[in-house]
Amino acid sequence: MKLPNYEKAFVPKEKITNYLLSLIHRDGCSKARFFMRFGFSAEQWETLTRALKFHAGYNEITKTEISYFGTRYIIEGAICSPDRRNPSIRSVWFVENGSDIPCFVTAYPVKGKKND
Repeated sequence: MKLPNYEKAFVPKEKITNYLLSLIHRDGCSKARFFMRFGFSAEQWETLTRALKFHAGYNEITKTEISYFGTRYIIEGAICSPDRRNPSIRSVWFVENGSDIPCFVTAYPVKGKKND
């Protein structure tokens, strides 16, 4: 199953520039080093945004978690990277109850996969 309404997926700019591609964010800096190894950059943050949306629409959901607030979707698979090495990542999306728009939560490398 694909992410419901992936064509409406929302990725906040701040989540990319101030977290996933920030070398100074306490929790995001290791993720930034990972994504930057594959050609993503804070200066061209839109590239990662488009890649994450494509990742959500192309790969299958691997886990669904329903809570009082909404549904969390976890997706694993290759992400199209600028250097074309396309590492395996896990992305997390959340759809609040009463909404049909998936909002990006986070992304990180899939452990155990070769991501050189």
